[in-house]
Amino acid sequence: MLMDQKTWRGRYRRSSLLAGGVASVALLSFALTSPALADNASAQPQASQPVPAAPAPAPAAKASDDSLTYYGITLYGTVDVGMVYQSHGTPRSRDFPTTMEYLVSKNGNSQQRSFASNGLSQSKIGLSGDEEFADGYSAIFKLEAGFDPLSMHLSDGLKSMANTNGLANQYQNSNGDSSRAGQLFSGAAYAGIKTKDYGTLTFGRQNGLLADDIVAYDPQGGSYAFSPIGYSGAAAGIGNTEDARLDFSAKYTTHYGPFRAGGQYQFKGKQYDLGSATSVGGSAAEFDVGGDYAGFSGDIVISHKNDALGAAPLSAAQAATLPTGSLAATQSDATSVGVMGKYVIGPAKIFGGYERIRLSNPDNPLPNDTTDIGGYMISSMTNNAYMTNKILQIYWTGLKYSVTDKLDITGAYYGYAQNNFSGGACSGSSSAKCAGNLNAVSLAAVYNVMKHLDVYGGAMLSQVDGGLSSGYLHQHSIDPMVGARVSF
Repeated sequence: MLMDQKTWRGRYRRSSLLAGGVASVALLSFALTSPALADNASAQPQASQPVPAAPAPAPAAKASDDSLTYYGITLYGTVDVGMVYQSHGTPRSRDFPTTMEYLVSKNGNSQQRSFASNGLSQSKIGLSGDEEFADGYSAIFKLEAGFDPLSMHLSDGLKSMANTNGLANQYQNSNGDSSRAGQLFSGAAYAGIKTKDYGTLTFGRQNGLLADDIVAYDPQGGSYAFSPIGYSGAAAGIGNTEDARLDFSAKYTTHYGPFRAGGQYQFKGKQYDLGSATSVGGSAAEFDVGGDYAGFSGDIVISHKNDALGAAPLSAAQAATLPTGSLAATQSDATSVGVMGKYVIGPAKIFGGYERIRLSNPDNPLPNDTTDIGGYMISSMTNNAYMTNKILQIYWTGLKYSVTDKLDITGAYYGYAQNNFSGGACSGSSSAKCAGNLNAVSLAAVYNVMKHLDVYGGAMLSQVDGGLSSGYLHQHSIDPMVGARVSF
Protein backbone atom coordinates (compact mmCIF):
# COMPACT_ATOMS: atom_id res chain seq x y z
CA MET A 1 0.00 0.00 0.00
CA LEU A 2 1.27 3.44 -0.88
CA MET A 3 2.25 5.48 2.17
CA ASP A 4 0.21 8.61 2.92
CA GLN A 5 1.81 12.06 2.91
CA LYS A 6 2.39 12.13 6.67
CA THR A 7 4.25 8.81 6.50
CA TRP A 8 6.32 9.98 3.54
CA ARG A 9 7.26 13.20 5.41
CA GLY A 10 8.25 11.19 8.44
CA ARG A 11 10.39 8.91 6.31
CA TYR A 12 11.99 11.92 4.62
CA ARG A 13 12.92 13.51 7.99
CA ARG A 14 14.29 10.26 9.34
CA SER A 15 16.36 9.71 6.17
CA SER A 16 17.80 13.23 6.32
CA LEU A 17 18.64 13.03 10.03
CA LEU A 18 20.19 9.59 9.68
CA ALA A 19 22.37 10.60 6.75
CA GLY A 20 23.39 13.78 8.61
CA GLY A 21 24.48 11.71 11.57
CA VAL A 22 26.25 9.30 9.25
CA ALA A 23 28.38 12.02 7.66
CA SER A 24 29.17 13.63 11.03
CA VAL A 25 30.37 10.34 12.48
CA ALA A 26 32.47 9.69 9.38
CA LEU A 27 34.26 13.05 9.53
CA LEU A 28 34.80 12.86 13.29
CA SER A 29 36.13 9.32 12.99
CA PHE A 30 38.69 10.39 10.42
CA ALA A 31 39.87 13.26 12.62
CA LEU A 32 40.30 10.96 15.62
CA THR A 33 42.27 8.31 13.77
CA SER A 34 45.29 10.33 12.56
CA PRO A 35 48.45 8.51 13.71
CA ALA A 36 50.43 10.15 16.53
CA LEU A 37 54.18 10.86 16.44
CA ALA A 38 56.42 8.80 18.73
CA ASP A 39 59.46 9.95 20.81
CA ASN A 40 62.64 7.98 20.14
CA ALA A 41 65.27 9.68 22.37
CA SER A 42 68.12 7.58 23.81
CA ALA A 43 70.93 8.25 26.32
CA GLN A 44 74.66 7.60 25.80
CA PRO A 45 76.73 5.77 28.50
CA GLN A 46 79.29 7.83 30.48
CA ALA A 47 82.90 7.63 29.28
CA SER A 48 84.18 6.32 32.66
CA GLN A 49 81.90 3.29 32.56
CA PRO A 50 82.36 0.17 30.44
CA VAL A 51 80.20 0.11 27.39
CA PRO A 52 77.60 -2.65 27.73
CA ALA A 53 77.09 -5.18 25.00
CA ALA A 54 74.70 -4.04 22.31
CA PRO A 55 71.19 -5.33 22.91
CA ALA A 56 69.56 -7.66 20.44
CA PRO A 57 67.76 -5.77 17.69
CA ALA A 58 64.09 -5.10 18.44
CA PRO A 59 61.57 -6.90 16.26
CA ALA A 60 60.29 -4.88 13.34
CA ALA A 61 57.29 -2.76 14.30
CA LYS A 62 53.97 -3.77 12.83
CA ALA A 63 52.30 -1.36 10.48
CA SER A 64 50.01 0.94 12.44
CA ASP A 65 46.37 -0.09 12.42
CA ASP A 66 44.18 2.97 12.87
CA SER A 67 40.92 1.27 11.94
CA LEU A 68 38.00 1.91 14.28
CA THR A 69 37.77 -1.67 15.52
CA TYR A 70 36.56 -2.83 18.92
CA TYR A 71 36.15 -6.51 19.78
CA GLY A 72 36.12 -7.43 16.09
CA ILE A 73 33.54 -4.80 15.08
CA THR A 74 34.76 -2.08 12.71
CA LEU A 75 33.20 1.28 11.88
CA TYR A 76 34.12 2.35 8.33
CA GLY A 77 33.04 4.91 5.79
CA THR A 78 33.69 7.06 2.71
CA VAL A 79 32.84 10.66 1.82
CA ASP A 80 33.28 11.60 -1.86
CA VAL A 81 32.60 15.19 -3.04
CA GLY A 82 33.66 17.12 -6.15
CA MET A 83 32.73 19.48 -8.96
CA VAL A 84 31.54 18.51 -12.44
CA TYR A 85 30.87 20.15 -15.80
CA GLN A 86 28.42 18.55 -18.24
CA SER A 87 28.00 19.54 -21.86
CA HIS A 88 24.48 18.01 -21.91
CA GLY A 89 23.31 17.26 -18.39
CA THR A 90 20.60 17.69 -15.80
CA PRO A 91 20.51 19.46 -12.41
CA ARG A 92 21.80 17.60 -9.36
CA SER A 93 19.44 15.36 -7.41
CA ARG A 94 19.43 15.16 -3.61
CA ASP A 95 18.35 11.49 -3.73
CA PHE A 96 19.83 9.83 -6.85
CA PRO A 97 22.83 7.71 -5.67
CA THR A 98 25.19 9.20 -8.29
CA THR A 99 23.72 12.73 -7.68
CA MET A 100 24.37 13.66 -11.35
CA GLU A 101 23.78 11.82 -14.63
CA TYR A 102 27.45 11.38 -15.54
CA LEU A 103 26.57 9.18 -18.54
CA VAL A 104 24.73 10.58 -21.59
CA SER A 105 21.05 10.39 -20.63
CA LYS A 106 17.66 10.81 -22.25
CA ASN A 107 16.88 14.00 -20.30
CA GLY A 108 20.34 15.59 -20.66
CA ASN A 109 19.40 19.03 -21.91
CA SER A 110 21.82 21.80 -20.98
CA GLN A 111 25.29 22.67 -19.72
CA GLN A 112 25.69 22.03 -16.01
CA ARG A 113 28.36 23.28 -13.60
CA SER A 114 27.72 21.89 -10.19
CA PHE A 115 29.00 20.46 -6.96
CA ALA A 116 28.43 16.73 -7.06
CA SER A 117 28.98 13.63 -4.96
CA ASN A 118 30.14 10.05 -5.39
CA GLY A 119 32.10 10.53 -8.61
CA LEU A 120 34.81 8.03 -7.72
CA SER A 121 32.86 5.85 -5.28
CA GLN A 122 29.63 5.76 -3.29
CA SER A 123 29.70 7.71 -0.02
CA LYS A 124 28.77 5.32 2.75
CA ILE A 125 29.05 4.40 6.39
CA GLY A 126 28.87 0.95 7.87
CA LEU A 127 29.70 -1.60 10.50
CA SER A 128 31.46 -4.87 9.77
CA GLY A 129 32.36 -7.72 12.06
CA ASP A 130 34.85 -10.58 11.90
CA GLU A 131 35.29 -12.43 15.18
CA GLU A 132 36.87 -15.88 15.52
CA PHE A 133 34.81 -18.18 17.76
CA ALA A 134 36.74 -21.41 17.12
CA ASP A 135 40.04 -22.33 15.48
CA GLY A 136 39.61 -21.45 11.79
CA TYR A 137 35.97 -20.32 12.17
CA SER A 138 34.77 -16.70 12.33
CA ALA A 139 31.38 -15.04 12.62
CA ILE A 140 31.06 -12.14 10.15
CA PHE A 141 28.48 -9.46 9.36
CA LYS A 142 28.12 -6.22 7.43
CA LEU A 143 25.63 -3.32 7.65
CA GLU A 144 26.11 -0.43 5.21
CA ALA A 145 24.18 2.73 4.32
CA GLY A 146 24.81 4.83 1.19
CA PHE A 147 24.21 8.59 1.25
CA ASP A 148 24.78 11.93 -0.48
CA PRO A 149 27.12 14.08 1.67
CA LEU A 150 25.85 17.29 0.04
CA SER A 151 22.14 16.79 0.75
CA MET A 152 22.49 14.47 3.77
CA HIS A 153 19.88 12.16 2.19
CA LEU A 154 20.05 8.40 2.04
CA SER A 155 20.65 7.18 -1.53
CA ASP A 156 17.26 6.53 -3.14
CA GLY A 157 17.07 6.10 -6.90
CA LEU A 158 13.36 5.28 -6.90
CA LYS A 159 12.57 8.48 -5.00
CA SER A 160 14.57 10.48 -7.57
CA MET A 161 12.26 9.06 -10.27
CA ALA A 162 9.06 9.59 -8.28
CA ASN A 163 10.09 13.26 -7.88
CA THR A 164 10.04 13.64 -11.69
CA ASN A 165 6.69 11.94 -12.33
CA GLY A 166 4.75 13.73 -15.05
CA LEU A 167 7.60 16.04 -16.06
CA ALA A 168 8.88 16.28 -19.63
CA ASN A 169 12.55 15.32 -20.07
CA GLN A 170 13.81 18.89 -20.34
CA TYR A 171 12.33 19.78 -16.93
CA GLN A 172 13.65 16.84 -14.94
CA ASN A 173 16.43 16.71 -12.37
CA SER A 174 18.88 13.80 -12.42
CA ASN A 175 17.13 10.51 -11.73
CA GLY A 176 17.33 6.81 -12.42
CA ASP A 177 16.59 3.31 -11.19
CA SER A 178 18.87 1.77 -8.56
CA SER A 179 19.23 -1.07 -6.08
CA ARG A 180 19.56 1.72 -3.49
CA ALA A 181 15.97 2.72 -2.76
CA GLY A 182 16.09 4.53 0.57
CA GLN A 183 16.56 1.36 2.62
CA LEU A 184 18.27 1.88 5.95
CA PHE A 185 21.04 -0.47 4.81
CA SER A 186 21.00 -0.07 1.04
CA GLY A 187 24.58 -1.29 0.57
CA ALA A 188 24.54 -4.47 2.64
CA ALA A 189 22.80 -6.21 5.54
CA TYR A 190 24.12 -9.75 5.92
CA ALA A 191 25.69 -12.17 8.38
CA GLY A 192 27.43 -15.52 8.10
CA ILE A 193 30.40 -17.75 8.83
CA LYS A 194 33.90 -17.63 7.37
CA THR A 195 36.12 -20.69 7.60
CA LYS A 196 39.78 -21.18 6.88
CA ASP A 197 39.35 -24.41 4.92
CA TYR A 198 35.76 -24.52 3.68
CA GLY A 199 34.95 -21.04 2.41
CA THR A 200 32.44 -18.36 3.40
CA LEU A 201 28.65 -18.60 3.72
CA THR A 202 26.53 -15.45 4.19
CA PHE A 203 22.81 -14.68 4.23
CA GLY A 204 20.88 -11.43 3.76
CA ARG A 205 21.13 -8.41 1.45
CA GLN A 206 24.42 -8.52 -0.44
CA ASN A 207 26.07 -7.94 -3.80
CA GLY A 208 25.37 -10.50 -6.48
CA LEU A 209 28.40 -12.49 -7.64
CA LEU A 210 28.07 -10.70 -10.99
CA ALA A 211 28.27 -7.30 -9.27
CA ASP A 212 31.40 -8.39 -7.38
CA ASP A 213 33.07 -9.38 -10.66
CA ILE A 214 32.02 -6.21 -12.50
CA VAL A 215 33.72 -4.03 -9.88
CA ALA A 216 36.83 -6.25 -9.74
CA TYR A 217 37.37 -6.21 -13.51
CA ASP A 218 36.29 -2.65 -14.30
CA PRO A 219 39.45 -0.63 -15.07
CA GLN A 220 37.80 2.41 -13.42
CA GLY A 221 36.84 0.37 -10.34
CA GLY A 222 33.09 0.94 -10.58
CA SER A 223 33.41 4.75 -10.63
CA TYR A 224 30.11 6.53 -11.27
CA ALA A 225 31.73 9.47 -13.09
CA PHE A 226 34.18 7.56 -15.31
CA SER A 227 32.61 4.15 -15.97
CA PRO A 228 29.26 3.29 -17.63
CA ILE A 229 29.25 -0.16 -15.96
CA GLY A 230 29.83 1.58 -12.63
CA TYR A 231 27.27 4.33 -13.22
CA SER A 232 24.55 2.05 -14.61
CA GLY A 233 23.76 -1.17 -12.77
CA ALA A 234 22.52 -2.91 -15.92
CA ALA A 235 25.78 -4.84 -16.27
CA ALA A 236 25.94 -5.80 -12.58
CA GLY A 237 22.20 -6.46 -12.24
CA ILE A 238 21.60 -8.93 -15.12
CA GLY A 239 20.10 -6.15 -17.20
CA ASN A 240 18.22 -4.39 -14.37
CA THR A 241 20.10 -2.29 -11.85
CA GLU A 242 17.75 -3.19 -8.97
CA ASP A 243 19.22 -6.72 -8.98
CA ALA A 244 22.87 -5.76 -8.54
CA ARG A 245 22.17 -6.50 -4.86
CA LEU A 246 20.00 -9.44 -3.89
CA ASP A 247 17.84 -9.32 -0.76
CA PHE A 248 17.07 -12.49 1.16
CA SER A 249 19.90 -14.40 -0.57
CA ALA A 250 22.39 -17.08 0.49
CA LYS A 251 25.94 -16.73 -0.92
CA TYR A 252 28.81 -19.21 -0.74
CA THR A 253 32.37 -18.61 -1.96
CA THR A 254 35.43 -20.85 -1.63
CA HIS A 255 38.89 -21.35 -3.10
CA TYR A 256 41.35 -24.18 -3.65
CA GLY A 257 44.89 -23.14 -4.47
CA PRO A 258 44.69 -20.66 -7.38
CA PHE A 259 41.08 -21.56 -8.17
CA ARG A 260 37.87 -20.09 -6.75
CA ALA A 261 34.16 -20.73 -7.08
CA GLY A 262 30.92 -19.31 -5.78
CA GLY A 263 27.17 -19.74 -5.81
CA GLN A 264 24.31 -17.49 -4.75
CA TYR A 265 20.57 -18.05 -4.51
CA GLN A 266 17.84 -15.51 -3.82
CA PHE A 267 14.67 -17.00 -2.39
CA LYS A 268 11.36 -16.24 -4.06
CA GLY A 269 8.63 -14.38 -2.22
CA LYS A 270 8.58 -11.42 0.11
CA GLN A 271 11.95 -9.65 0.32
CA TYR A 272 12.52 -8.29 3.83
CA ASP A 273 14.52 -5.11 3.26
CA LEU A 274 15.69 -3.75 6.61
CA GLY A 275 14.37 -0.23 7.07
CA SER A 276 11.58 -0.43 4.47
CA ALA A 277 8.38 -2.24 3.63
CA THR A 278 8.53 -5.78 2.29
CA SER A 279 8.41 -6.21 -1.47
CA VAL A 280 7.45 -8.93 -3.93
CA GLY A 281 10.37 -10.55 -5.70
CA GLY A 282 11.29 -13.55 -7.79
CA SER A 283 14.11 -16.00 -7.26
CA ALA A 284 17.63 -15.59 -8.64
CA ALA A 285 20.69 -17.81 -9.02
CA GLU A 286 24.30 -16.94 -9.84
CA PHE A 287 27.40 -19.13 -10.29
CA ASP A 288 31.04 -18.08 -10.62
CA VAL A 289 34.32 -19.88 -11.34
CA GLY A 290 37.73 -18.22 -11.63
CA GLY A 291 41.37 -18.32 -10.83
CA ASP A 292 44.75 -16.58 -10.75
CA TYR A 293 47.98 -17.59 -12.49
CA ALA A 294 51.25 -15.73 -13.13
CA GLY A 295 49.76 -12.24 -13.05
CA PHE A 296 46.51 -13.21 -14.77
CA SER A 297 43.08 -13.29 -13.08
CA GLY A 298 39.86 -14.36 -14.74
CA ASP A 299 36.25 -15.25 -13.91
CA ILE A 300 33.19 -16.64 -15.67
CA VAL A 301 29.81 -15.90 -14.10
CA ILE A 302 26.34 -17.16 -15.11
CA SER A 303 23.26 -15.44 -13.67
CA HIS A 304 19.47 -15.74 -13.89
CA LYS A 305 16.72 -13.62 -12.30
CA ASN A 306 12.98 -14.26 -12.36
CA ASP A 307 10.51 -11.37 -12.20
CA ALA A 308 13.15 -8.67 -12.62
CA LEU A 309 11.83 -5.10 -12.50
CA GLY A 310 13.18 -2.01 -14.24
CA ALA A 311 11.40 1.04 -12.81
CA ALA A 312 10.78 4.41 -14.50
CA PRO A 313 8.96 7.70 -13.79
CA LEU A 314 5.29 8.03 -14.71
CA SER A 315 4.44 9.88 -17.89
CA ALA A 316 2.30 13.02 -17.71
CA ALA A 317 -0.82 11.02 -18.64
CA GLN A 318 -0.07 8.33 -16.05
CA ALA A 319 0.73 10.85 -13.32
CA ALA A 320 -2.65 12.51 -13.81
CA THR A 321 -4.58 9.34 -12.87
CA LEU A 322 -2.26 7.08 -10.84
CA PRO A 323 -1.28 7.40 -7.15
CA THR A 324 1.21 10.12 -6.27
CA GLY A 325 4.68 8.76 -5.65
CA SER A 326 4.09 5.50 -7.50
CA LEU A 327 6.15 4.38 -10.51
CA ALA A 328 5.99 2.51 -13.80
CA ALA A 329 8.06 -0.63 -14.42
CA THR A 330 8.92 -3.23 -17.04
CA GLN A 331 9.05 -6.85 -15.87
CA SER A 332 11.27 -9.56 -17.37
CA ASP A 333 13.06 -12.83 -16.78
CA ALA A 334 16.78 -12.16 -17.24
CA THR A 335 19.81 -14.34 -17.97
CA SER A 336 23.44 -13.34 -18.47
CA VAL A 337 26.86 -14.86 -19.10
CA GLY A 338 29.98 -12.83 -18.35
CA VAL A 339 33.67 -13.46 -19.02
CA MET A 340 36.20 -11.08 -17.44
CA GLY A 341 39.93 -10.88 -16.84
CA LYS A 342 42.93 -8.74 -15.98
CA TYR A 343 46.69 -9.08 -16.36
CA VAL A 344 49.35 -7.38 -14.24
CA ILE A 345 52.68 -6.45 -15.83
CA GLY A 346 54.82 -4.49 -13.38
CA PRO A 347 53.09 -1.14 -12.72
CA ALA A 348 50.45 -1.78 -15.43
CA LYS A 349 47.13 -3.62 -15.20
CA ILE A 350 45.22 -4.54 -18.36
CA PHE A 351 41.46 -5.18 -18.00
CA GLY A 352 38.82 -6.65 -20.28
CA GLY A 353 35.32 -8.09 -20.10
CA TYR A 354 32.29 -9.22 -22.07
CA GLU A 355 28.72 -9.88 -20.94
CA ARG A 356 25.69 -11.09 -22.88
CA ILE A 357 22.28 -10.40 -21.32
CA ARG A 358 18.94 -11.83 -22.50
CA LEU A 359 15.65 -10.28 -21.36
CA SER A 360 12.39 -12.16 -22.07
CA ASN A 361 8.75 -11.86 -21.05
CA PRO A 362 8.23 -13.23 -17.52
CA ASP A 363 6.72 -16.65 -16.84
CA ASN A 364 4.97 -15.14 -13.80
CA PRO A 365 3.49 -11.75 -14.80
CA LEU A 366 3.04 -9.37 -11.88
CA PRO A 367 -0.05 -7.11 -11.59
CA ASN A 368 -0.34 -3.37 -11.14
CA ASP A 369 0.12 -2.16 -7.56
CA THR A 370 2.99 -4.59 -6.97
CA THR A 371 5.39 -3.36 -4.26
CA ASP A 372 8.96 -2.87 -5.46
CA ILE A 373 12.14 -2.50 -3.37
CA GLY A 374 12.09 0.33 -0.84
CA GLY A 375 8.32 -0.03 -0.47
CA TYR A 376 7.53 1.83 -3.73
CA MET A 377 4.32 0.94 -5.55
CA ILE A 378 4.43 -0.01 -9.23
CA SER A 379 1.09 1.33 -10.44
CA SER A 380 1.79 0.75 -14.16
CA MET A 381 3.34 -2.66 -14.87
CA THR A 382 4.44 -3.76 -18.36
CA ASN A 383 5.05 -7.51 -18.61
CA ASN A 384 4.90 -8.08 -22.38
CA ALA A 385 7.73 -5.79 -23.59
CA TYR A 386 9.84 -8.64 -24.99
CA MET A 387 7.76 -10.58 -27.51
CA THR A 388 11.14 -10.85 -29.18
CA ASN A 389 13.96 -11.37 -26.69
CA LYS A 390 16.14 -8.36 -26.04
CA ILE A 391 19.85 -9.15 -26.32
CA LEU A 392 22.19 -6.62 -24.72
CA GLN A 393 25.95 -7.08 -25.17
CA ILE A 394 28.37 -5.15 -22.95
CA TYR A 395 32.13 -5.09 -23.47
CA TRP A 396 35.06 -3.11 -22.14
CA THR A 397 38.83 -2.83 -21.90
CA GLY A 398 41.27 -0.52 -20.19
CA LEU A 399 44.74 0.10 -18.79
CA LYS A 400 45.59 1.26 -15.28
CA TYR A 401 49.17 2.47 -14.79
CA SER A 402 50.80 3.27 -11.45
CA VAL A 403 53.07 6.21 -12.25
CA THR A 404 54.24 6.22 -8.62
CA ASP A 405 53.09 4.40 -5.50
CA LYS A 406 50.68 7.33 -4.98
CA LEU A 407 49.48 8.18 -8.50
CA ASP A 408 47.37 5.96 -10.79
CA ILE A 409 46.23 6.92 -14.29
CA THR A 410 43.49 4.88 -16.00
CA GLY A 411 42.14 4.94 -19.53
CA ALA A 412 39.15 2.81 -20.55
CA TYR A 413 36.68 2.07 -23.34
CA TYR A 414 33.13 0.73 -22.86
CA GLY A 415 30.54 -0.39 -25.42
CA TYR A 416 26.89 -1.48 -25.34
CA ALA A 417 25.01 -3.02 -28.27
CA GLN A 418 21.36 -4.08 -28.38
CA ASN A 419 19.50 -6.01 -31.06
CA ASN A 420 16.23 -5.08 -32.77
CA PHE A 421 13.63 -6.64 -30.47
CA SER A 422 10.62 -4.82 -31.90
CA GLY A 423 9.37 -7.93 -33.69
CA GLY A 424 9.44 -6.19 -37.08
CA ALA A 425 11.34 -3.76 -39.24
CA CYS A 426 12.92 -0.99 -37.17
CA SER A 427 15.67 1.48 -37.90
CA GLY A 428 17.34 4.52 -36.41
CA SER A 429 15.95 6.01 -33.22
CA SER A 430 12.28 5.64 -34.14
CA SER A 431 11.79 3.20 -31.25
CA ALA A 432 13.69 2.20 -28.11
CA LYS A 433 13.35 -1.38 -29.40
CA CYS A 434 15.48 -0.72 -32.50
CA ALA A 435 19.07 -1.91 -32.66
CA GLY A 436 21.45 0.62 -31.15
CA ASN A 437 24.79 1.30 -29.50
CA LEU A 438 26.40 3.20 -26.65
CA ASN A 439 30.12 4.00 -26.67
CA ALA A 440 32.14 5.70 -23.95
CA VAL A 441 35.79 6.51 -23.32
CA SER A 442 37.25 7.83 -20.08
CA LEU A 443 40.55 8.99 -18.61
CA ALA A 444 41.07 9.54 -14.88
CA ALA A 445 43.91 10.13 -12.42
CA VAL A 446 43.79 9.36 -8.69
CA TYR A 447 46.45 10.71 -6.30
CA ASN A 448 46.76 9.39 -2.76
CA VAL A 449 47.60 12.51 -0.72
CA MET A 450 47.77 10.55 2.55
CA LYS A 451 46.42 7.33 3.98
CA HIS A 452 42.81 8.50 4.26
CA LEU A 453 42.63 11.06 1.44
CA ASP A 454 42.57 10.73 -2.35
CA VAL A 455 42.10 13.51 -4.89
CA TYR A 456 41.02 12.74 -8.44
CA GLY A 457 40.25 14.23 -11.82
CA GLY A 458 39.13 12.93 -15.18
CA ALA A 459 36.47 12.95 -17.86
CA MET A 460 34.10 10.59 -19.64
CA LEU A 461 32.80 11.11 -23.18
CA SER A 462 29.69 9.05 -24.01
CA GLN A 463 27.52 8.77 -27.13
CA VAL A 464 24.42 6.81 -28.18
CA ASP A 465 22.79 5.95 -31.52
CA GLY A 466 19.90 3.93 -32.94
CA GLY A 467 17.35 2.54 -30.50
CA LEU A 468 19.54 3.37 -27.52
CA SER A 469 19.15 7.06 -28.42
CA SER A 470 15.36 6.98 -28.85
CA GLY A 471 13.77 9.97 -27.12
CA TYR A 472 17.12 11.53 -26.16
CA LEU A 473 17.36 15.31 -26.22
CA HIS A 474 21.07 15.04 -27.14
CA GLN A 475 23.06 11.99 -28.26
CA HIS A 476 26.41 12.75 -26.65
CA SER A 477 27.87 14.33 -23.51
CA ILE A 478 31.25 14.97 -21.94
CA ASP A 479 31.52 15.13 -18.14
CA PRO A 480 34.89 16.23 -16.70
CA MET A 481 35.05 16.08 -12.89
CA VAL A 482 37.49 16.76 -10.05
CA GLY A 483 36.99 15.71 -6.46
CA ALA A 484 38.29 14.37 -3.19
CA ARG A 485 37.54 11.16 -1.30
CA VAL A 486 38.03 10.71 2.44
CA SER A 487 37.85 7.18 3.83
CA PHE A 488 38.34 5.51 7.18
